[in-house]
Amino acid sequence: MAETTVQTTPNTPVNEPVSSPWRDAWKALSKNKLAIVGFIIILFFIMVAIFAPLLTEYPYDEGNLLDKNKPPSSEHWFGTDYNGRDVFTRVVFGARISLWVGTFSVLGSIIVGTALGLISGYYGRWIDMLISRIFDVMLAFPSILLAIAIVAILGPSLQNALIAISIINVPTFGRLVRSKVLSLKEEEFIMAARAMGMKDSRIIMNHILPNSLAPIIVTGTLGIATAIIEAAALGFLGLGAQAPEPEWGKMLADSRQYIQKAPWNLIFPGASIMLTVLGFNLIGDGLRDALDPRMKN
Repeated sequence: MAETTVQTTPNTPVNEPVSSPWRDAWKALSKNKLAIVGFIIILFFIMVAIFAPLLTEYPYDEGNLLDKNKPPSSEHWFGTDYNGRDVFTRVVFGARISLWVGTFSVLGSIIVGTALGLISGYYGRWIDMLISRIFDVMLAFPSILLAIAIVAILGPSLQNALIAISIINVPTFGRLVRSKVLSLKEEEFIMAARAMGMKDSRIIMNHILPNSLAPIIVTGTLGIATAIIEAAALGFLGLGAQAPEPEWGKMLADSRQYIQKAPWNLIFPGASIMLTVLGFNLIGDGLRDALDPRMKN
């Protein structure tokens, strides 16, 4: 009985993973040293926020007036503030607030802005005109002034500051998604889906939205950095977190009169804001380079 032999081409790859845009983007991102630095910074602050109660033995809302404005020492690593509270403890617990406000405010902006952008760009006509004019009116105001106005109406609190930051960032994501939808809905695969009788909702969710995720992710990552700054600004003005919550912007406002006598009260929360914003900006820039086809050789 004759033996059957199968010849294989030497150059044929064996068990090679199938390439995809998201896998290629991850490979490109993992090679970006600045993006890796950003990941390390943000991961550090996330771990600090999660394990805050284990990192310090002092309560963030109680202090000893006999120990007020003490410089950094082995007992108080970041010194104490004007009420004798441990600054390290307040900075550590403040990471929870800043990351929480930054993440969830941007998440709310993405959900509402993406929904409005999809509707506006896909259906057009009077719906597009109405939503676009609303965006234009909101963008006509400086973002921080609009946030101040919203908090002034709702009342000063951390939750209302989160709502205000979410609202002022909705037009950014709405216009971004709208412009993406306007270009995608004229593509041949969208026209083919319409010709096959596919419903608009399925076209939007199965075809248009997945192809719009890349710019949303990049803008959202950069938006978290902006939201953290806006939350700190509202806290500094007394419109965000209220005492005794250890929000970094509020800590800066309460300690500004001690800038010469006890500068550590401002240095450590200010440095925390700077590092967190830097981390998200580095990640956002790395994601932009990885997800933008024009940046690839």
